[in-house]
Amino acid sequence: MIRVGIVGATGYGGRELIRLLLLHADTEFVAATSTSAVGQRVDAVLPAFKTMTNVVFSDFNAQTLKETCDVVFIGVPGKESMAPVAALREAGVRVLDIGADFRLKNLDDFTKYYKADHTAAHLLEESVYGLAPWYRESLKTAQLVAVPGCYPISAVVPLRPLLDAPLSDVPVVIDSISGISGAGKSLSEGLHFPEMNENLKAYKLGMHQHIPEMEQELLHKMTVQFTPHIAPITRGILTTITLRPSETFDPTPYYACYENEPFVRVLGEGVLPDINQVRGTNFCDFGWYRDERTGNLIIVSAIDNLCGGTAGMAMQCLNIMFGLDEKTGLHLGGLLP
Repeated sequence: MIRVGIVGATGYGGRELIRLLLLHADTEFVAATSTSAVGQRVDAVLPAFKTMTNVVFSDFNAQTLKETCDVVFIGVPGKESMAPVAALREAGVRVLDIGADFRLKNLDDFTKYYKADHTAAHLLEESVYGLAPWYRESLKTAQLVAVPGCYPISAVVPLRPLLDAPLSDVPVVIDSISGISGAGKSLSEGLHFPEMNENLKAYKLGMHQHIPEMEQELLHKMTVQFTPHIAPITRGILTTITLRPSETFDPTPYYACYENEPFVRVLGEGVLPDINQVRGTNFCDFGWYRDERTGNLIIVSAIDNLCGGTAGMAMQCLNIMFGLDEKTGLHLGGLLP
């Protein structure tokens, strides 16, 4: 049994990790830390898990977590995981960070887009980007995993196989719509019910922190024009990608690499996904349409931002790290209605 701890377990990502851990036959949820709930039972603070766990929230202590856990997830806000990750790695603990601090390899990009200096840059070399279909072999021995961002997963999964396709140099246009949970649980006036109900808005045009992550994982072969939107739904990301081919081509052969991927569902030409089919799951569904009038190739993908875009991908990485069937604890269909 794999003993698992979570640092920052009260956030939306941490809660989703607990849900998946309690479904997992080969893990035991043994520790949780929080800055706001020390000494309280997890199932008292998060009543959705009442009677399902007797774990009590504690202060963060790397040595204690080393003694009690085989692996630790980090679920704290961006720019706040550098210190706990560094302490855990110094103690020899295997770590999966669902935050952004160890995803970017270029320190200048981190400073520019996150407006902060990296205080644990020495760990970037050992950090493995946790996009399972593309880094499976490295994940098997990884000691530190940087779980991808939800927006990048929705875009990189359908785009990366096309890096050698006949595409023009026109920037790839990526428009994504996310549920409100993607912004985390921190209070914000712009996300209050009266502000978001029956509303839809774009934000961070041209400066979103996931832009360099996308371009890094597209091996800098594509320039990305990314526009994120937030919608009055709780979960899910629907991403529309517009590509300009240099010549007409069939994307189907390029996606043969996903034939045996357990959580990538290639729907094919003319079949487009929606969020309902992936809600609560680790699946990424995508299909495409060739617009003969404009010459553009349009790809639409759908993921659940909290599961397939965060906790589910993290659990898939854990399964790989410990030699388990990747579907363990994740073989779930979409929640509909």
